[in-house]
Amino acid sequence: MPDTGPGLRHVEHVMGTVFSFDIRDEPTTAVRRALAEAVRHLHRVDAVFSTYRPDSHISRLGRGEVRLEDCPPEVHEVLSLCARATRVSDGWFSIVPAGTLDPSGLVKGWATEAASQLLHEAGARHTCVNGGGDIQLRGRAGSGTPWRIGIAHPLRPGRPAAVITAREDLAVATSGTAERGAHILDPYRGTPASAFASLTLVGPRLTLTDTYATAAFARGDGAREWVEELEGYEALAVLPDGSEWRTAGFGRYEA
Repeated sequence: MPDTGPGLRHVEHVMGTVFSFDIRDEPTTAVRRALAEAVRHLHRVDAVFSTYRPDSHISRLGRGEVRLEDCPPEVHEVLSLCARATRVSDGWFSIVPAGTLDPSGLVKGWATEAASQLLHEAGARHTCVNGGGDIQLRGRAGSGTPWRIGIAHPLRPGRPAAVITAREDLAVATSGTAERGAHILDPYRGTPASAFASLTLVGPRLTLTDTYATAAFARGDGAREWVEELEGYEALAVLPDGSEWRTAGFGRYEA
């Protein structure tokens, strides 16, 4: 695991994307061990939840080859969190949007947050864990220096739509079409959601921040009002015509 400058940096290719760790604390033995454990955790999550691996527990559960009680306990945890998100979002978050079991809309954020928690428990208080563009931040980037996160503009490559300044523990998640095209489905119609080019949500922890970003993107019309009612969450949306909207409190996170 390369060590560049103060703290620790590490990049891991797993779950079909890139995870990066930026740890600004003293790289103690405990922190190094936690980083190694976090990486192992991500590979275990991939083995259990990947819908691209026919032998994963989630694939076998979806095909009815195993029961929920035959799966590792984290499967029950994830599905319980998914059920909560489905209720809160009035069904706009779905684990069967295309008719087959797929909790991927929650798993990546959940795995990233858990990796961040492992570092925190080992004494790392100033960390940025980035799971394919969805980020869990803790503490500061340096002495008195907040983390600054650029939000890519989906229609203007190389230009940010906004810059987030994190003065407290914060999660940042973006759902959009720039990287993977129209991959988020409207669960009620079964067609790709198209109201937004991107939608970024900020919140306290990444599991639900990422999940609610997916739900808001799928919801389209009414997403702004829904996010406004979610305590502790704010949103920035970029529409296909380039226009934007922000929820009332989003500005306090912008640089």
